[in-house]
Amino acid sequence: MLKVSNIAVSLDEKDYAKVIANTLNIRKSQVKNVKIAKKAVDARRKNKVYFNMGFTFEYVDEDRLLKTHSKQVSKVKEYHYDKLTPNNQTIMVVGSGPAGLFCAYNLARSGQKVILIEQGKCVDERKKDIDTYLETGKLNTQSNVQFGEGGAGTFSDGKLTTGIKDYRKQFVLNTFYEHGASEDILYLNKPHLGTDVLINVVKNIRKDIEKCGDVRFETKLVDIIIEDNQLKEVVLENNEGTYKEKVDQLVLAIGHSARKTYEMLYQKQLEISQKAFAVGMRIEHSQEFINKSQYGKFYNHPALKAADYKLAVHTSQKRGVYTFCMCPGGYVMNAASEEKRLVVNGMSNHKRDNKYANSAILVNVTPDDFGSSHPLAGMYFQRKLEEKAFELGGSDYSIPVQKVEDYLENKEGIENIETSLKRVKNANLNALLPETLNINLKEGLLLMNNKINGFTSNATLLGVESRSSAPIRFYRDENMESNIKGIYPIGEGAGYAGGIMSSAIDGLKCSEVLLKGER
Repeated sequence: MLKVSNIAVSLDEKDYAKVIANTLNIRKSQVKNVKIAKKAVDARRKNKVYFNMGFTFEYVDEDRLLKTHSKQVSKVKEYHYDKLTPNNQTIMVVGSGPAGLFCAYNLARSGQKVILIEQGKCVDERKKDIDTYLETGKLNTQSNVQFGEGGAGTFSDGKLTTGIKDYRKQFVLNTFYEHGASEDILYLNKPHLGTDVLINVVKNIRKDIEKCGDVRFETKLVDIIIEDNQLKEVVLENNEGTYKEKVDQLVLAIGHSARKTYEMLYQKQLEISQKAFAVGMRIEHSQEFINKSQYGKFYNHPALKAADYKLAVHTSQKRGVYTFCMCPGGYVMNAASEEKRLVVNGMSNHKRDNKYANSAILVNVTPDDFGSSHPLAGMYFQRKLEEKAFELGGSDYSIPVQKVEDYLENKEGIENIETSLKRVKNANLNALLPETLNINLKEGLLLMNNKINGFTSNATLLGVESRSSAPIRFYRDENMESNIKGIYPIGEGAGYAGGIMSSAIDGLKCSEVLLKGER
């Protein structure tokens, strides 16, 4: 099997064997079993949008082709991610987001007995609670967009893009595909699962974990027992009460919103430090506008999916302002998890076929903005913003919204703004962020308008976006162990990952450490 890369392919072309034959100057009849290996949209020139593609294929004389086209053609390498060697220790993983899920999955598929606990509900029950909340404003603080099977990413978009280079990425993609994801995640340049698909995928992965493990929903870690700087027991809470359980190793994949757990772990003297992150709002446009801005005259071409964008600028005050977690054809999500606090996020289904596009637009914040040297000061900073958002939304869990142009001019805007969310309330979002962040966000918006003409027109802001990443980082050594022996903080909530892919990889690395990397 051979691979050829970086071929410019017309949007209308579907005969990929012909494309390969023409590129390599060989007979089409001798090109067999063609599969897409890579597919990306190149829209740098709006008058000439095309696909940049790579393919795998079979050829009658592969050795000769490798010699004559050595710069274009390579041999396909088989991918292996071998199982580990299990031991007789009791390992508990806390949290079923991507870090915890993949840590537990790799342990279980290796034959290791593992306990996976999740304070939220299984994904089917979780979805019911989320639907109820979005319709009525009745919040379940244990089962929501942040907590429950699959973690926060399940009700986001399921983006699998990452800037890190790690051989484990292919295993993560393969695992998602084998458990029900679309095949296109294996070759798209910007793969995403989609919330509607991810719901079933995480359920299928969990079923595989259960073959060699114990998965417990609605079970919360509320305390840890430490003796001589060594973990001895955990204290768990479920619907029947609290109980103790002895474990040898505890993996903390708690996510960036497990604030009560953060506080408990701080009290137990796990070493925690402040971490810079970013806050801001969601910006929502019509998807048609984004398509036109990115694809030009090809904006309505049937071969093109909903367009995305990624923008980053620096303000005169040296602050970074950037877009994050852009959701083409998506929805803004009311992602609250605490009483009397509001936060927004974005999500898309696999087809990305909603009429709106949204993205977080964020301003960098550093520990200097927190007003305290306390390790959890960033978390308390987030809470204040979320409390203000709740107040601006009318204190009934409606999301405060404002047209971008009105926000820029600091004036009360129009009523009845149409958004992808049902429960919204018109508000002046200048009252949401500290003034210095407002100044930088406004400057950032205007700079982005220079990159995408019309970016600030006919656009809506929804607030507040405060949980783009964890506000803390746990100490861990070269073996991923905290300052307390037997405790391993991982993933986004520990401050070591950002997004599904990097979190899943961090979970895999931890599983390798726990079993000493023995295969």
